Parts: sequence; structure tokens; C-alpha cells
Amino acid sequence: MGNSPYVLVLLSAGLIAANLPFATSRFFGFFGSASKSLALRLVELVVLYFLVGGLGLLLEKNAGQIAPQGWEFYAITATLFLTFSFPGFVYRYLLKHHD
Repeated sequence: MGNSPYVLVLLSAGLIAANLPFATSRFFGFFGSASKSLALRLVELVVLYFLVGGLGLLLEKNAGQIAPQGWEFYAITATLFLTFSFPGFVYRYLLKHHD
């Protein structure tokens, strides 16, 4: 069957985690109820990037040997995570919300 279920799980988790800071005003979706600033949302985005990376490391370890990664890998995955967060950013900051 291969590793395709792992890839789908990791991409889905990345897409959901990247948009979570912009989808709700609660910290990590659970804590607090005050509105968050953009800086706090970016901090949350970085923490979620490392959590999804940890999930990827866990899935890779489960599938076999962990391959060594250089700085290029982390630069590309961080850029991909930021690209995944773009729909949430657009919804939160660029679309007009009519009350």
C-alpha cells in the first residue's frame, strides 16, 4: 500500500494547522477569548509548524528509517506551511465581513 496514507494525513494536518490561527480568536483554538493580534497569530503559526513537523517525524519513523535533512528542507517546508495559511489570512484580514 505504500506511504500514501501517511502523506495524506500529514498534508491534511498541515492545511488545518496552518489555517487554525486565522480561523478563531482563541489561542490554539482552546485558550482565551480575547481577540488576537497578528503577532500572536504568527507565533501560533510557528508553534503549529513545529507540531506538524513533529507529526511528520513520527510518521516517518513509523514508516522506516528517518532521513537526514538539511536547512533547505526546513526552508521549503516553512514556505509550504505559509502557503497553506494563505486562505485563512485572506479570510481574516482581506475580506470584508458584513455584520
